[in-house]
Amino acid sequence: MIPVEKVRTGIKEVSVKIKKEMKGEGEIRIMHLCGTHEDTITRYNIRSLLPENLKLLSGPGCPVCIIPDVDLQMIFHLIQNTNIIFTTFGDMARVPFEGKSLFYYMSKGYDIRIVYSVFDAIEITTQTDKPVVHFGIGFETTIPSTALAVLDGVENFYIFSSHRFFIPAMGHLLSLGETKINGFINPGHVSTIVGVKAYEPIKKKYKLPQVIAGFEPYDVILAVYHLVKAIKKGESALLNEYTRAVKYEGNLKAQRVMNDVFDRDDWEWRGLGVVPASGGVIRKKYEEYDAMKVFEDIFEDFEPKEDIRKRACRCGEVLRGLISPLDCPLFLKGCTPKDPVGPCMVSFEGTCNIWAKYGGYRI
Repeated sequence: MIPVEKVRTGIKEVSVKIKKEMKGEGEIRIMHLCGTHEDTITRYNIRSLLPENLKLLSGPGCPVCIIPDVDLQMIFHLIQNTNIIFTTFGDMARVPFEGKSLFYYMSKGYDIRIVYSVFDAIEITTQTDKPVVHFGIGFETTIPSTALAVLDGVENFYIFSSHRFFIPAMGHLLSLGETKINGFINPGHVSTIVGVKAYEPIKKKYKLPQVIAGFEPYDVILAVYHLVKAIKKGESALLNEYTRAVKYEGNLKAQRVMNDVFDRDDWEWRGLGVVPASGGVIRKKYEEYDAMKVFEDIFEDFEPKEDIRKRACRCGEVLRGLISPLDCPLFLKGCTPKDPVGPCMVSFEGTCNIWAKYGGYRI
């Protein structure tokens, strides 16, 4: 284990190098793509170690935050109109729509259970004859485990898939042309599955430098340093700082399982609109485990609505790197961790929640 003091010294040294590289430069804007990276950056006040002309933006890297309201409404509709056991991760249970959440429905007697993995949900099927529906959320990090659960072939077990494939969102965000982005810190967890190779198309098409980074403060600031150097040289570098966990080809077994069970469709993301080829659709050969197919008669009369309370919520702009939480009129006023309006304040990976938790942030 590296001594703490040595790590601190290393971070300070890299910070000095970054400031030297940035002296006399115009503004450089680097976007990270992982909620855990934002947690590291804010918790350890990494932004305070950087020069004023270097900005770290938070992107659409929170899997709870990017799920649109329509998915949540469909879940509520399903729960209210069937006699099922519904399983979900804790973060997702707190996301509100019209002031109601999965925790609200739990308080009203609906059988909703918090689980730590999809396999906990499968275990519940051994204790009941009721249908068990699991809320499948997350990027390539969690999609393989959901795929394995489907391949287990457990009777009376179904997936409501809100899974999204992450790489298409990077290209879509750049194609919108709203946010000035000079380089990306790519998500470490997703990268352990997809590998370095998956980002080659982004490199080829958009010519932006990218660094895959781990989650320690030194990982993040080193990634920033590599990006600053690449940006100054005009290089479209694709670097892997997280070599202890990420391989060039990624986790091939996880990729095979994921691609066997899931197809891709054009799905909506909060803040990004419809992202082509990003939705994790369960393939036809496994549709007997797809809650959308199994309960399709329940969804026939479903009609989405707008949550008026969320009109002032600017979570979508935070996810696109257009604003910081401080620019939202609801931040720590009408929207707090105890009474959240938008999912960016709900999830532990949401930028608003992180900023509210740690404070001391600097834009």
